Amino acid sequence: MSAPIRRLFLAGFTVLALASTAHAQGRGPVAESGIDGLGDDGQLYQDQNGAFYVRRGDRYLPYTGRPPVVRPVPQAAPAPQAAPVYAPDFDDPTAPPRRAAGTPPAEGLSPIEAAKAKAVLRAPDDGPIDYAKAYGPIPDDVFPVQAFNYKKMNPAYLRQEIAYSGPYEPGTIIVDPRAHQLTLVEQGGRARRYGVGVGKQGFSWSGTATVNSKQAWPDWYPPKEMIARSPKLASEVDKLQSGLGVAGGLRNPLGARAMYLWQGNKDTLFRIHGTLEPFSIGKSVSSGCIRMINQDAIDLFSRVNVGSKVVVLN
Repeated sequence: MSAPIRRLFLAGFTVLALASTAHAQGRGPVAESGIDGLGDDGQLYQDQNGAFYVRRGDRYLPYTGRPPVVRPVPQAAPAPQAAPVYAPDFDDPTAPPRRAAGTPPAEGLSPIEAAKAKAVLRAPDDGPIDYAKAYGPIPDDVFPVQAFNYKKMNPAYLRQEIAYSGPYEPGTIIVDPRAHQLTLVEQGGRARRYGVGVGKQGFSWSGTATVNSKQAWPDWYPPKEMIARSPKLASEVDKLQSGLGVAGGLRNPLGARAMYLWQGNKDTLFRIHGTLEPFSIGKSVSSGCIRMINQDAIDLFSRVNVGSKVVVLN
C-alpha cells in the first residue's frame, strides 16, 4: 500500500466503491476495491466527517460534483421467532401439552385459557404489607377471589417480611411442617413467610424438590385411590382432557394457583397451592400437599420461578 493511501485509511477514510468518472459516463462497471492501488482513477472516498474525495493518481482531491447515492448494506433477514414453548400436563404426562408458564397467550385460546395465561404473568406487589390490601378481594383474576377475614386468623400464619440469615440461597422455598409456615428466601438477608396447611398423619413428607411447573386455576386430577376413598369426591369429578378431575375454578381444591413439585424427573404428586378452606391454614389436614390462603398462593406464585428449590423439613 502506498504512503498516501496508508495515511488516508489511517485518517478514517472509507471506500465508497459506487461512483467513478467512467461509471458516471456509462463507460464501465463500478470498481469494487480501492485498496492497494487496485481502484481506478475517479474512485470516490469518504472520510469520517462525511466529506467526499476523488482519486487522481496517488492524490485525493475534494469532490464537488453531485453527491453519490449511497445504497444501504443489505440487512440479513430477521431470525424467525422461536415457536411457543409448551409444557406437559404434569398430572398426566401422556396428556396433550399445555402452554408453559410465562408464555404469552396465543390466538385460538379460549377466554378462560387466555385469562389463565395472563394471570401467570401477574407482577408481585413489592410494597409494604398492608393486610387489608394483601387479603382484600381480587376481582380481576381469572375467577374472582373473595376477601379473606385475616382478623380471625392467628397472626403467626399471616404473610410477613422477616430477616433471614440461614444457609439457603435467595429463591429457595423452605417449608416447616411443624411450624405450619413456608418461607421464601429473598435478597439482602430478607425473607417472606406465609402460613400453610400440611399433610395429616400418614400423609406428610419431607425432602428436597423442584418447582417443575406453575399453573393458574389448575385442573385437579385426584388419584384413583383418593376417589375410591371418598364417595362424595367420586360424585364431584368430571371427565376432563386428562381424565377424571375437577376443572379449575371456584370449586377446585387447588385454588387460584398451584406449583408442582418434582424430584429429578419424577412427579412427587405434591403441590403448593391455594385452598377453598383458608381457616385450615396452621393445621395438618391435607393429603400431603402444602395449602395456602389464595391471596398468599397468588403472591408466592408471582415471586417463584420454575426450577426453584423447595426444601421440606422433617
